[in-house]
Amino acid sequence: VQLQASGGGLVQAGGSLRLSCAASGLTFSSYTMGWFRQAPGKEREFVAAISESGDSTDYADSVKGRFTISRDNAKNTVYLQMNSLKPEDTAIHYCAAGRARLSGRYHQNNGGYSYWGQGTLVTVSS
Repeated sequence: VQLQASGGGLVQAGGSLRLSCAASGLTFSSYTMGWFRQAPGKEREFVAAISESGDSTDYADSVKGRFTISRDNAKNTVYLQMNSLKPEDTAIHYCAAGRARLSGRYHQNNGGYSYWGQGTLVTVSS
């Protein structure tokens, strides 16, 4: 299984970025997909998740109204559109695939995911 994240970069506060995560080696449409991030000196934290079919999503309070997660099962790809970026969004962003359902809360935990991408760095300057 491979999850290849891309789209990170340097952006000014208030700007936008779109992250992509291309998956291979798994039945993509059978997995919940999530985005997590880890800032320097901090633990990895949940950002957003989307159900297998894409009809259900969940977000951390810190990104609600600014970030949108989506997926294209035909392309085995999950996206994270990030708008109104803030310096505190600076982190390595990771995509992950797992079996945790969005009906519970386990999808907000690292343990809810079996596969992880290598991460893509997002840096937001003030």
